[in-house]
Amino acid sequence: MTFDAMWADLQPVGRDRRSGGYRRFAWTAEDGALREWFTGEAAGRGLDVVPDRAGNLWAWWGDPDADGPGLVVGSHLDSVPDGGAFDGPLGVVSALAALDVLRARGWTPSRPLGIAVFSDEEGARFGVACAGSRIITGALDPDRARSLTDADGTTVAEAMAAAGHDPVQVGPDQTTLARVGTFVELHVEQGRALVDAPDEAAVGVASAIWPHGRWRLDLRGRADHAGTTRLEDRDDPMLHLAEAITAARRAAGEHDALATIGKLRVEPGGVNAIPSRITAWLDARGPVEADVRAVVAAVGAAAGSEPVEESWTGSTAFDAGLRDRLAALLAAPVLPTGAGHDAGILSAAGIPAAMLFVRNPTGVSHSPEEHAEPADCHRGVEALARVVEELG
Repeated sequence: MTFDAMWADLQPVGRDRRSGGYRRFAWTAEDGALREWFTGEAAGRGLDVVPDRAGNLWAWWGDPDADGPGLVVGSHLDSVPDGGAFDGPLGVVSALAALDVLRARGWTPSRPLGIAVFSDEEGARFGVACAGSRIITGALDPDRARSLTDADGTTVAEAMAAAGHDPVQVGPDQTTLARVGTFVELHVEQGRALVDAPDEAAVGVASAIWPHGRWRLDLRGRADHAGTTRLEDRDDPMLHLAEAITAARRAAGEHDALATIGKLRVEPGGVNAIPSRITAWLDARGPVEADVRAVVAAVGAAAGSEPVEESWTGSTAFDAGLRDRLAALLAAPVLPTGAGHDAGILSAAGIPAAMLFVRNPTGVSHSPEEHAEPADCHRGVEALARVVEELG
């Protein structure tokens, strides 16, 4: 299967030798290498690769403007810091491999078939997840998107320009969206639902995405000497951070939600200096929006700081008819997910969308331990091929 050769080609790109994880961040050299790889694979199959206004890539078999709207499959290629190999790339490689499977059978689509690679899905560099799909659907304001900065102060506009994409173009893209009649994203499962399922299914179908968001906490204090300042004289924002972390865990348990403070910026950052300022980012999500909001409020109260919302995605139920059709076609279980995806952004914008999940025996994601067995990856390709054959 061509899946294996493509998978091997991607393995070295952006891999950290120490952790074994990946650092494939938006608009970096690694991102450029991944884009070049995809463009080459698509061109080798005779597909026409077109970027949109946000820099997402669309490879088309057929003319989506003349004969569309079409069926699109795909995912993303970027990663979180020290992320796993499968989150995103599995969907892109599987899409290309599914096309190969169908062509080998002599199949041709009745409508245009596209393979999409969305940019900056993880938001690891600039802080907003699913930025590429949010921009083209209008869920992310163009001026805000261009002005987002990374840890070094580089803006999205500057990073895009350095990578050869004109940031002036950034904005909603109705021309691109009009080409998409249906979108199906294959993804590694980020949990244990398929592993623990009694029928041992290798592939599942998504029902919905939980509401989720990211908030920034700005905690202020006073810089001072760690060795000479009495405890009673200190204004140490680390104490507020500790309260926030404890509150996040407690409130999440009380409200049947999930909450994580996983990213910090400490200033000035000296071992022997009391911090003057801490910026912390809270990720909160759960089945019920009100419960997620309650967790965020509790964290803010404990920290003594009003959380600043940087992104929010409400509960997203995938198209019920499409979901049920695919579940019946594949005899696959239906399961919800707490992870956000570009498929969810497109679904919220009114495009019929669905997701397939491939079993992850570790149940771990956003980590080098994320995994899918080769046999299950091949089953995922076959499942996606059946879906494309059914819908295309």
